[in-house]
Amino acid sequence: MLTGVAIVALASWVSLVTCWGGYWRTDQRLPSRRTPAQWPAVAIVVPAREEAAVLPVTLPTLLAQDYPGPVTLVLVDDASTDGTAEVARDLAARELARRAAARDAGDPTALGGVGLTVLASTPPPPGWTGKLWALQHGVEFAGEAEFVLLTDADIAHRPGSLRALVEAAMTHRLDMVSQMARLNVTTRWERLIVPAFVYFFAMLYPFRWSNRPRSAIAAAAGGCSLVRRRLLRDAGGLAVVRGAVIDDVAIARLVKKAGGRTWLGLADRVDSVRPYPALADLWNMVARSAFTQLRHSVALLVGTAVGMLLLFAVPVVATVTGLAAGDPVLAALGAAGWLVLAGTYLPMIRYYRQPPPAALLLPVTAMLYLAMTVDSARRHLAGRGAAWKGRTYGAPAAAQAADPAGEPAADVSAAAAAAPTRATDLAADQVDALRRLLLPAQPPTRDRGAAASSQAPGAVVGQRAPGVPPQSAAGSLPDRQSPGSLPDRRSPGSLPDRRSRSGRSAGRSAMGEVRDEDPEPTAPGTGHDPR
Repeated sequence: MLTGVAIVALASWVSLVTCWGGYWRTDQRLPSRRTPAQWPAVAIVVPAREEAAVLPVTLPTLLAQDYPGPVTLVLVDDASTDGTAEVARDLAARELARRAAARDAGDPTALGGVGLTVLASTPPPPGWTGKLWALQHGVEFAGEAEFVLLTDADIAHRPGSLRALVEAAMTHRLDMVSQMARLNVTTRWERLIVPAFVYFFAMLYPFRWSNRPRSAIAAAAGGCSLVRRRLLRDAGGLAVVRGAVIDDVAIARLVKKAGGRTWLGLADRVDSVRPYPALADLWNMVARSAFTQLRHSVALLVGTAVGMLLLFAVPVVATVTGLAAGDPVLAALGAAGWLVLAGTYLPMIRYYRQPPPAALLLPVTAMLYLAMTVDSARRHLAGRGAAWKGRTYGAPAAAQAADPAGEPAADVSAAAAAAPTRATDLAADQVDALRRLLLPAQPPTRDRGAAASSQAPGAVVGQRAPGVPPQSAAGSLPDRQSPGSLPDRRSPGSLPDRRSRSGRSAGRSAMGEVRDEDPEPTAPGTGHDPR
């Protein structure tokens, strides 16, 4: 009987290698690109919750991006208690001081770089995840930028990262360009488990299939996703996927469903610096969303367990049993399956610069992932849901307004569906008020994108304007009647109307600029860039 199962396992591997979108290949990198005639405006949005430890490594890489077009960098502090916002402001101040010193020393490149605005997110309304609510604040602040770069706080961008992303989007008319960041592989547990994380993700969402415009598969990496803002707005905005725990895939499906073209590949200039030193850290990272990936279905869990055992356990068991029992046929079948599965893993092992023999350990890693997935289901069924930095999200029927595909749940009541829309409208008004306080006044004919990108190169937006009272104890800016309203840009399926009303701002900005006076409206500078 084991011989027959070993034959099925080997046949399954041959089928996967030849027919499953070349998922095992690592050749999906940023496509060929050329310099655009005009660089579009870009807004970089970084949601950050309890990220004070990693920001000193990652934020300077965004501040130093040399992008020829207009750029806005917004870090949205999601109720951090570790001083995330203060660390961000301090890092931006140091970068400004460094640029000033270099400029005084005659360095002509010292005027480059990106400015920073720090916003404080409000508590997420019912149905929203904290990250998506923070992103909502940042996207609203982005104004009319052509692209928004959604990048996590633990992601470091090497020089030229933003340029390359925008060039790829402009050259190939892409609406979403996403790169799977190279994850940290320092400890032995990271070396054993992390490469397989990307391998299994690619097995679930073959990159080649996801990159085909007519394919039903759509995926992205939340650590680095450049999205065309107008298409995201016309698709309904982040409110459509407000409850998605696996938000990157949900946004990619939303963009593709709206007719947009998406691209996903492995990164060469984008790295995650978040450490996972112990097995428990990696276990929790996988377990918090594994059952969500299976749509909280016990049937899919059982099917996944059977498939994992067939593909990864049977070849090893057949090899060992065949050798022990003196059955050369069984041993050969098992060894062939084991070598094929290791061969599919070898490109990912090389991408992570690990020794080739490590590919033979994939069955061990696969069994660990199966145990993590079962534990994820156990947590959800026990009511613990997906937990991340003090927040827990239950299954869609209980706590989310969207399923993993980004579709609103069918049984959500009209009142529950309307609440996030009202909250989104409130956030838009708050961000509008903050933008008027922080950014120089613009002539009526100029749009919000020009206002967002008109800061001086390398300026850090946020110095309190003359006559504006200091922040309150809560960190919010005082009520301020907006000077005139913005046009209603609402269209069917778009984000709510963002006409200004007086209201309390949700943001806290970073410190001043290199100069004491407010920067004159100019039009240079920019910046941008999974797990």
